[in-house]
Parts: sequence; structure tokens; C-alpha cells
Amino acid sequence: MRRSLPVTGSHVVDGLAATAIVLAVATVIGLVALWPHGKIGRSGQFGPVRTYGAVTKTVKTRPCQLSASHRCRIATVELLDGPQKGKLASITTVSAVGALDVQPGDQIRVYRNAVPPGNPGNAPPFSFADFDRRGAMLWLLVGFAVLLLLTGRFHGLRALFALFVSLAIIVEFVVPAILHGSSPFAVALVGAFAVMLVMMPLSYGFGAKALAAWLGTALSLLLAAGLSYAFAHVAHLSGATSDESVYLGATDSHLSLQGLLVAGMVIGALGVLVDLTVSQASTVIALRRANPSLNFRGLFSGALEVGHDHIAATVATLVFAYAGAALPVLLIFNVGGTSFADAVNGEAVADEVIAALVGSIGLIASMPITTALAAVLAPRMSDKQLASAEHTHAHAHAH
Repeated sequence: MRRSLPVTGSHVVDGLAATAIVLAVATVIGLVALWPHGKIGRSGQFGPVRTYGAVTKTVKTRPCQLSASHRCRIATVELLDGPQKGKLASITTVSAVGALDVQPGDQIRVYRNAVPPGNPGNAPPFSFADFDRRGAMLWLLVGFAVLLLLTGRFHGLRALFALFVSLAIIVEFVVPAILHGSSPFAVALVGAFAVMLVMMPLSYGFGAKALAAWLGTALSLLLAAGLSYAFAHVAHLSGATSDESVYLGATDSHLSLQGLLVAGMVIGALGVLVDLTVSQASTVIALRRANPSLNFRGLFSGALEVGHDHIAATVATLVFAYAGAALPVLLIFNVGGTSFADAVNGEAVADEVIAALVGSIGLIASMPITTALAAVLAPRMSDKQLASAEHTHAHAHAH
């Protein structure tokens, strides 16, 4: 019987490419099946609240009964948009700590109060909603984009576009699908694979590096997702440890807060996994091009040496990111005289500990998996294919 010829020149490469195609098709099917349809049911009890821009003109401090310190701040503000644009209004805030106090010149957001029946004269027309932080975030975003384009140039532009498309998937698919009642775990997993499906080809093309990194990230992400799901149940994590989760539980009784917690772990693990897998695949490709005589064993061992240093730094980054998130809770426990063992056992801290450990295990596993996949692929690729794969090597480090 005549054997079929490999499409890419190697049956191994064909098999890995076919695996990637199957995962991509499964991701598309998942997107179609879970895509939200119709409007999201919203609770009238909590909103929506329409806010308007305003700038603070003057602030005076007066005695009042609203605050424990018996000091209130009466601010005169000018409305910047809405039906009463240009008019002055008075709002009352309680004395707060440091920068949280409204000062003259601050850009803030206010909302219109519902006038209670029979008391239209004494009710203030507007109340303080929050500071307007959009300007600060916009300038920071512009600085980030400019720096990325200056250092990465065309590759930086591709990475920036991939980043915005990835965020669009989170905003347009993941969030609405969860609010429509789909399993947060399933939505997060499909959403993460969709992000990979878009981000990696846009940033790194379709070469050997992208294929090895995609498969390595996929396998590691499935491991991290499975561990997140399992240990959320084993450790009895409820997901109701923040004001945001309590608010969501109150607005939607069908929403699984535990599932939402696991979904956050899955999405959080994706970013660090992509960084490591792309770097490991790039290292293997670079080693093969520098020394074409290297076989699987030589490529694997050589890239592992680089990976050991990279993984130590990346795991430290991941752990300290979660430790920083749990720091305020640890401080509260310390002020209350709680022992370290009891503080760590508290769910607010346990959430971050388990998320950090799950992400770290997935990260550690991704290094040998991706290195092995790239070491299998590299000797079976032509010099032209390897050159194309290494063309975006510098971009991987620009990340």
C-alpha cells in the first residue's frame, strides 16, 4: 500500500499542525455555542447610574452628621456635560484620607439624585460618584503605545493590534457570555483559546515558533485550568471575598461566584504562559540556526538552560503580583493580631495563594513542553522556514 506523502515534508510536523487545527476548530465551535444572544437582564435595584463630568471650583469644610469625624466637605462644581452643562451645583462629601478628598480643580464624576416625593426643596440635585480617571489612563495608554511602536516598529504595531483584538474578545465575548448564564469556566477557557488563536498569528506569524508556542500554551493552560477547577472545590473557595463579587451575586442569583473565581485564574495565567512559551520556542529556533547539526537532544538541553533562568524570573513575577494583590488583606489581619497561619487560611488570601500556585505550576510545565515541541519541529523545518520563524525573534523579547 502506498504511503501518503507529508504535506510539510514531515509526518511529525503534519501531526502537530493537525492538532493545532483541531484545537482551533474546537475553539471556533465553542465561540459559536457560547456566544451571547439578546440583551443582558439588568437589575433595576442597582442601576444603571448615569454619571456626568464636572470640575471642582471651591471646597469648604463644615460640621455635619454624615461622617464619623463630624466633618463634611461642601464642593461647588461646574458640570461639563449633560442637560445642565455649564451650570454650578453643590455636592457634599465626607472627609476622607489624603488624595481621596475632593480638591479645587479636580476632575470628578457626579450623578443626579432621585428627588424623594414631598421633599423636593432639601434634596441636593447631584452627588459625588468618583474621580474622573480616564484622562490619566488615556495618557498612560498613549505612552505605552508610542513606546511599543518606537521599540518594536512594525512588530510593535502588530502586537498592539493583537492586544486590542484580544481585549475585544474579553469585553465582547467573555463578559457578556458569563452574564448570560454560561459556565464561567467554559467561557474563560474558550475565550483564552480564542485570544491565543488571534494573538499568536498576528504577533508571531504561522511558523515553527508560533506552532510550538501555541501548542505548548494550550497544553499548559489546560493543566492550569484543570488545577484551578479542582482546587477551587477542594479548598472550598466560594468566590465571595470582595465587594464586587457580593454585588454580582446580589444582581444575578444564577451567577456562580466560584466559577467566576476559576475563570479569573484561567485568564490570569494566559499572559505569563504566552511570554514563556514564545521565548522558549524562539530559543530553540535560534540554536538550530546557529548550529544546524544539533538534534532533538542538543536543542532540548540547550534551550532548557535558558529556560531555567527565565522560569525562575517569571514565577517570581507571577507570585509577587498575586502577593501584591493580597497585601491589603494581610495588613488588615496583622492589625487585628491574626496569626500568619490563620491569615493565609482566610479565603481572601487563599484565593491569591491558590491562583499563584496554579499559574506557577502551569508556567513550570509549559517550559519543557514547549521546548520539546520546538525541538521536535526545528530539525524537520527547512532553512527558509527557520529563517522565517526567527524573523520575529526580536519581537518576542520586546514583549
